[in-house]
Amino acid sequence: FLNQNVVGIRLYKSMFFFPFVISQVVVGLVFSWFYLPREGLLNAILAFFGFEPVNILGNPGTATYGIIVAGLWPQTAYCMILYLTGLNAVDPEQIEAGRLDGAKGVRMLWHIILPQLKPATFIAFVVTIIGALRSFDMISVMTNGGPFGSTRVLSFYMFEKALSEYGFRMGYGSAIAVVLFLIMLVFIGYFLWSMYRDEHVSRR
Repeated sequence: FLNQNVVGIRLYKSMFFFPFVISQVVVGLVFSWFYLPREGLLNAILAFFGFEPVNILGNPGTATYGIIVAGLWPQTAYCMILYLTGLNAVDPEQIEAGRLDGAKGVRMLWHIILPQLKPATFIAFVVTIIGALRSFDMISVMTNGGPFGSTRVLSFYMFEKALSEYGFRMGYGSAIAVVLFLIMLVFIGYFLWSMYRDEHVSRR
């Protein structure tokens, strides 16, 4: 849809891309308000349809999912940028050949467009994983690692051990930082290797 020439497309694109330029702290504050047990928009919608209010961030079983949804909101905008760039690089001759062969809708998307968007999909996947590993601001604002430590990730755990009032164990925090760096290095190395491999194959 965002790759079509329709009325107001620039406005639609701006609305989709807007979350990408918002800081993680602001996103965390917005979703914290959205998830409020009584005054939040989510529970207002549930009450309108006759459902009981839910405490998303106060329940260890749902807090992680609430943060994931909050994190996906700006990440969706980034993925949209990647896919729009990839769509501009889709070979129009293949699309036209697919139409001549009777490919439409889902078949066109699945067999012709998506295979050409494989690099964009891979980049989006790797960047999302790396972002999840180093996420700290949003968790600190929304749950501060709670409830009962259910939303702690490595970066937040490192902060707790090395710099918070409960820690000041610099050696332990440094060890966690090294482990986090190595995990991210694996994803980055695989990403760079895949880009090199694809470029090498395309030159043949």
